[in-house]
Amino acid sequence: MRIFVCFEDSWESFDISAGQTVGSFKQMVKESFLVQLTNGNQYLELNYGGAALQDCWALCDVGVRRGSTIKANIKIYQRPLVYVFNVVTGETLPVMDPSEICQNMSVAQLKTAVSAQSGLPVCAFRLTTSAGVQLYDCNTLQDYAIAMGAKLRLDTWDGWVEYLQGCLLGHRATVQNHLSEERLVMRFQLRVALYIAAFFGHLELADWLLRRGAHAYEPVGVHPCRQWCHQTAHKNTRRCPIHVAAENNQLLILKLFVTKNAMTLACWDADGLDPLKIAIRHRHRECVYYLAEKLCSVVSLVNGSLPMRIYLQMRRWLLSVKRRMASTCYQYCFNGKVLLVDGFTQPNMSSKPKRAEAERRNRNLVFSNNRVLPHLQSKLPVKPAGFNKELTRKPKHSGLGDTNEEDSGLSSCQYSLPPLTRKHIPWQAFVGTSPTVFNTPMHPGGRTARENAIYFLTVSRFLFFLFYILFQCFTFGVESRYLF
Repeated sequence: MRIFVCFEDSWESFDISAGQTVGSFKQMVKESFLVQLTNGNQYLELNYGGAALQDCWALCDVGVRRGSTIKANIKIYQRPLVYVFNVVTGETLPVMDPSEICQNMSVAQLKTAVSAQSGLPVCAFRLTTSAGVQLYDCNTLQDYAIAMGAKLRLDTWDGWVEYLQGCLLGHRATVQNHLSEERLVMRFQLRVALYIAAFFGHLELADWLLRRGAHAYEPVGVHPCRQWCHQTAHKNTRRCPIHVAAENNQLLILKLFVTKNAMTLACWDADGLDPLKIAIRHRHRECVYYLAEKLCSVVSLVNGSLPMRIYLQMRRWLLSVKRRMASTCYQYCFNGKVLLVDGFTQPNMSSKPKRAEAERRNRNLVFSNNRVLPHLQSKLPVKPAGFNKELTRKPKHSGLGDTNEEDSGLSSCQYSLPPLTRKHIPWQAFVGTSPTVFNTPMHPGGRTARENAIYFLTVSRFLFFLFYILFQCFTFGVESRYLF
């Protein structure tokens, strides 16, 4: 049968058999049009019906009939820039180079590409070479002599592998069981989990995280041990879960976030884009319609209604005042632990399992408890014979009931303590005063001292809130031109 081939505004007819393969026919096209592939990354592609034909296919199987027209094009094969082994999922991610920067690509850009493929925020992992050298955001791949097609490794925080696996799969029970006991780390984990839930569209997990205190308009930020480096942190650490949902066309997640808190409509990323602009840039039509409808709606209040944009400006102003007042008493300490300084301290991002991390902490705790200063060693009492046996002996319960938590904590102490007694020993709090001194009226109205204190505390609290409201009204009246 005879078919036609179009290549660069040229037409040629070919007589082929019905069972001929695409690979052999492609060779005929190269010889007829004198196609020369100068670069090793170029190849010839045949399109029929809008689909690219594979070399192993037969022309009759793809519906090529007599008189059909096939279009030939020269394509450039994009080789992966690097291969990144993800410790969390156990997969190797090929990172493609979308531009001509190649070796001039910075590590920050590479981490952005890895985050877009894996769904992990940039603050939850680090990249290292095969030799174990950590890649820092401010450097380029050329600084580390990373060639095309090199293999890198993605590591996360110690004890986070199981936690991130639960986040990627959307398992709420796994996420809940692997939350940290430290408050600052736990809040950071909730933000990371909400980011991942917004990326993959885990609706149940996102709803549970919002009820636990996470906010969709709050940036993921950095780990608490990196509180010193906000200025030099990756710009994607200022991305919020609402931005990720708008970028990945997660309409149900967007509706959940906006329903829980309308402030998600008025948060910007590091590039100054709000969720609506992000959805427009990525051409997600349904998300654009929904966000635009919400921004053009009206908010009903007790004494009236306001347009959504003015309402968001007022809420954002009040939120900024609240953060400014809270920043004065912000604690920069991380539970007494050593902060992570890039290039100077050993990072805790080697993807160790949670059990190994717990054992390491227990060893450090035992070492710190058994450590004694040299000038105090001579002052410690000498343990008598049978001292360890007394400590390991189980305490006998008296007839007064079971021991409480304080007794159990004291019984596990390393040193002997005086015995505790359950007898009620009366003692005089104030010498020369009667027990009924606190029941004597201290106010002409008949209030006692305790009632009098409660009364004055209530009055002072009311005056404080009244002054605070007047201060806000005065400031709002001065800066109203910025709001409207």
